[in-house]
Amino acid sequence: MEKENKSALNVQQGISQPPSINPDLLKKAALRSKRKYKVEDFVDGILSGNRTVLSQAITLIESSLPKHNEEAQLIIERCLQYSSNSLRIGITGVPGAGKSTFIESFGLYLIQQGRKPAVLAIDPSSAKTKGSILGDKTRMEQLSVHPDAYIRPSPSAGTLGGVARKTRETIILCEAAGFDTILVETVGVGQSETSVHSMVDVFLLLMLAGAGDELQGIKRGIMEMADIIAITKADGQNKMNALTARGLYENALHLFPPNPSGWKPRVQTCSARMNEGIRELWDSITEYYKFTTESGFFSDLRKQQSVLRMHDTISEYLTGNFYNDPEIRILKAEVEKKLFEGSITSYKAAKILIDKYCSGRGC
Repeated sequence: MEKENKSALNVQQGISQPPSINPDLLKKAALRSKRKYKVEDFVDGILSGNRTVLSQAITLIESSLPKHNEEAQLIIERCLQYSSNSLRIGITGVPGAGKSTFIESFGLYLIQQGRKPAVLAIDPSSAKTKGSILGDKTRMEQLSVHPDAYIRPSPSAGTLGGVARKTRETIILCEAAGFDTILVETVGVGQSETSVHSMVDVFLLLMLAGAGDELQGIKRGIMEMADIIAITKADGQNKMNALTARGLYENALHLFPPNPSGWKPRVQTCSARMNEGIRELWDSITEYYKFTTESGFFSDLRKQQSVLRMHDTISEYLTGNFYNDPEIRILKAEVEKKLFEGSITSYKAAKILIDKYCSGRGC
């Protein structure tokens, strides 16, 4: 007979632990991920204000896959006739100016006025990992959960001026979904912020009091494009500093050439934390809209932006088509190796790739 195992080390069977996630939820998530919308489904969902469908359509727009791009363009074409009924506001500013705090306060005020704002918040992408934090929704706690607002954080993906590559198309979808005020928040401030200026109707620049000489190199280029300048954080002990800065910026604007619209840029102060100056800023924006509409500049600007969008689309399409070419991918690796070895110049390397791409295409 076998000896009975009376070791104290004998492991007794315990109760099996339940999964950390409800399996029913996993099944539902899997079904949602497998659900495939047709172009008509996307368009119908967007026009009915379905935010889930809108978000998925924007994801298609931002995708770099050719098949997604084709589908996205069909959606945009169907939605185009329902767009252009909004006021597009570009918002940029120096680091620390409180752009997200201002946008939340401003967006909530717009909702009180009966408007439906959509915020396209552009997060900087890492040049190393290409990733983005996309944390704007966490900084706009009240606005992000409001039923009349929509916030879409998007990665800048290395594009000029911190504006996402497909922001223009995203604006069209948001307008078709019924949002009548589009706020485009850019990464920061600099000469390259002309990219956001080319897709909005009003350009709002947020500045800090006492920003100092370190900003002198970028002030002129960005201030020349600004229709309205807002000195933020004008509360408490900083209020007098903000009023002083307002005077300095007003004097500086007299040195700049006239605005093409004929509008005289304004400098105002505000405090998003105290909700002060927000109404006055909106009044200035509506005055600007009325002024440019009556003069015809508003419609002319939209037409000019359509032409710019065409040129940008051509450049984007050619660049994507070039780098997605199978033969170019192979040759590019070989050419890059020669560049690392120093056996070829950058100009020669580029010419080899372009000649290869053009061969057989007649270009």
